[in-house]
Amino acid sequence: MYQNFRGNSSFLWLPIRSILEFRIMKALTLTAYNQFEYGDADLPEIADNEVLISVKACGICGSDIHGMDGSSGRRIPPIIMGHEASGEITEVGSAVRNWKKGDRVTFDSTIYCGECESCKKGQINLCPDRNVLGVSCGDYRRHGAFAEYVKVPQHILCPIPDQVSYEQAAFAEPVSIALHGVNRLPIQKGDSAVVVGAGLIGLLVVQALKRKGAGTVIAVDIDEKRLDLARELGADYSVISNDDSLAKIRELVGNDDGADHAVEVVGFGPTINLAINCVKKGGSISCVGNLKAEVPFPLQAVVTRELSVFGSCASAGEYQEAVEAVADGSIKVEPLISGVGALKDGNDWFHRLHKNDEGLMKVILQP
Repeated sequence: MYQNFRGNSSFLWLPIRSILEFRIMKALTLTAYNQFEYGDADLPEIADNEVLISVKACGICGSDIHGMDGSSGRRIPPIIMGHEASGEITEVGSAVRNWKKGDRVTFDSTIYCGECESCKKGQINLCPDRNVLGVSCGDYRRHGAFAEYVKVPQHILCPIPDQVSYEQAAFAEPVSIALHGVNRLPIQKGDSAVVVGAGLIGLLVVQALKRKGAGTVIAVDIDEKRLDLARELGADYSVISNDDSLAKIRELVGNDDGADHAVEVVGFGPTINLAINCVKKGGSISCVGNLKAEVPFPLQAVVTRELSVFGSCASAGEYQEAVEAVADGSIKVEPLISGVGALKDGNDWFHRLHKNDEGLMKVILQP
């Protein structure tokens, strides 16, 4: 394969291996809010404990959309975003062990130290030195995987089984978030659960609950098409979010007091309120959604009914389980793919997702 190099005629049609020698790659860079540039970028220089990965697939996350328009404050331009990715190792650092060129891998979006108290407890998502790929938030800037190549430390790598495609493997990150949100709950086999919000993560949560042994699972959303998909992916029932939702949920679980558990996957005042009020006394709620920094909170309901409310941040070691769940089919991701496009067309895909008038779920970009 051959590739042009910066338009310089003396470099026309250099082999790709020569391009690597010049340390240049193509990338989709957020140069200003709502503005991307597809073009040349410096190839990352790997440290002794890092690998360089040729990116094969990278999904556009909702957080990337909020980063694009500046609403999250966590994608300060210029930045190469992208953290839901997979690819093939092309270079390894001198201290890298157990990994080699040609290995098919995906990787955690979280880069953690592995040495602090939180990391040693397995709470890598709470590491004080935690960085996230494709994020620039003032404290740090770490370029991500909307590029031909990305570098990551060896300790966040995860192998991809032969039967899993690069596109499927790019779901490891959102699947791990769903698994972590469910793992925060004290679920017993056969317990009932309500999933408030049937977007991408909510649909993965539905499947994660079934994988963990939940009995009746109810999906709640304002979109009928999403609820249809929720039932296709394992929800026993679906409920349109309206003034009658709470009564309907209680009827479906066969308990006037409510369900055993709820997972809130929106992060908005009314959905938080529904999640808390739809569980029985002594029940538990996992809060995964993070749309608003602050929301009204029904404190009295939590206190007088002795509810347990768990925050759920990213994931904490669920990556291997996520890949295994995709590989064994217990969590299906193909129905969630709305489109696969070329990285060079990323600007168009981002703005289509931002407009949110086509019902798109997951869009995967390929360099």
